[in-house]
Amino acid sequence: MASKADDAFDVGDYVVYPKHGVGRVIELQSEEIAGMQLDLYVLRFEKERMTLRVPVNKVESIGMRKLSSDKTLKEAMETLKGKPKVKRTMWSRRAQEYEAKINSGEIVLIAEVTRDLFRPDDQPEQSYSERQIFEAASSRLARELAAMEKTDEPAALEKILDVLREHAPQYYDNPEEA
Repeated sequence: MASKADDAFDVGDYVVYPKHGVGRVIELQSEEIAGMQLDLYVLRFEKERMTLRVPVNKVESIGMRKLSSDKTLKEAMETLKGKPKVKRTMWSRRAQEYEAKINSGEIVLIAEVTRDLFRPDDQPEQSYSERQIFEAASSRLARELAAMEKTDEPAALEKILDVLREHAPQYYDNPEEA
């Protein structure tokens, strides 16, 4: 386990908060709450126009982390190139599994959801809820990619979609019956 000093976030750092995605530490605060001194990270999530205060001692249990390593990002991008896995379970069950993967904050799991729900333009239309989950996953992935590559979300999303468009057709050209 890394030491506390390694886990510390500084003002200006991008962090991943599992339920909300990529945010930025904008301030470190110390507040007295119920007679106890509490150190807080103040996070700003631009896309949601939201500010969140996270107690320093809760960072680990929440799963807040620094941006992924280059190795993990590469693994996520490779995941996008793989064969989509679509389980033959009820949509409600799959939707719950997809949401859990997105909320895990794990970039490779988010890439799996993005890959599995991607539909090339020549394929049948997705349901509204499939599209919503795809957009949530691809946006979350794009925000982390953008922060890591110092670009913006639309450019990062285009890069992700390019990978999907390039690799997905081979899985749709010769449909296999499961």
